[in-house]
Amino acid sequence: MDLYILRHAEAVERSKFNGTHDSDRPLTENGAEKMKKIAHAMRRMGMNFDAILSSPYVRAKDTAQIVGEVFECKSIVRLTPHLVVAGSPTELVKQLNEEYRGKEQILLVGHEPNLSNLASVLISGREDVFIRLKKSGICRLSVGRLRFGRCATLEWLMGPSQLLA
Repeated sequence: MDLYILRHAEAVERSKFNGTHDSDRPLTENGAEKMKKIAHAMRRMGMNFDAILSSPYVRAKDTAQIVGEVFECKSIVRLTPHLVVAGSPTELVKQLNEEYRGKEQILLVGHEPNLSNLASVLISGREDVFIRLKKSGICRLSVGRLRFGRCATLEWLMGPSQLLA
């Protein structure tokens, strides 16, 4: 299985957000436009997804929807509470094993530091491997048998400027 981990695009800064809940912070106009370009670049690179799972937070959900639109697979975007800021990576792995067994390419869209911690655990078995996933950055892990622990190889990691080059 190829597991793609994508950090949400640029969102409105907390200090400039007038809403009550951080989960409602939207993407900036620039963030959404840049994500569209990045999604097109991802498609040109030959990525394809059998499933797209996203945090239900607006900024992550909108990022996932942009990818779904560009890949013409918006209908496969699903929300999971396990990708929120304080989500459970063990429950996410459990969900992937129960509901997405047999899927070859899965995209996860969420937040930092949770995504880097997940990648760290899957490639090393520990959360202390430092991986920097920038906004709109993505990494690809190849996974033999998915479990919460060392089970994956980091194939590549790219920031937005690399994806747009």
